[in-house]
This record gives sequence, C-alpha cells and structure tokens, in this order.
Amino acid sequence: MKNITLSVDEDVLAKVRQIAADQKTTINALVRDYLTSVASREDRWNKAVQQMEALAAKSTMVVGPRNWTRDDVHER
Repeated sequence: MKNITLSVDEDVLAKVRQIAADQKTTINALVRDYLTSVASREDRWNKAVQQMEALAAKSTMVVGPRNWTRDDVHER
C-alpha cells in the first residue's frame, strides 16, 4: 500500500476528525474508503460503456425514415 500526503484546510480537517470519531474510524480509513469508491464507480462506468458498445455492435436493428408527425404520436 502506498502513502500519500494531502493538504487540507484546518476547518475541514477539524470537521472530518469529528466525523471520524463519531463513526469510530480514522481519517485515513475515511479517505481510503472514499478513494476506493471513486475507483470502483469509474470501473463500473467503463464496464457499462463497453457492454453498451458491444450490444450496439451486435445490433441488427434498422431504423426507417420518420414518416410520422408529432400529432400522430400524441393523437388521443
């Protein structure tokens, strides 16, 4: 595991210290969990995009010309 150094405003650090204490954890754990969730979210997004692109490549759907009007669609 790698170490990193962060610069944080003193007011923010004081608030985060209190949050960490309330949650019975450490600032280090809060930051690690947050960064892990950011990386995981990015991985899920990229995987979803790849799946959509694969589905689009396999698609045999043909869209014909638009031969309807707005009134046709909203006809009551």
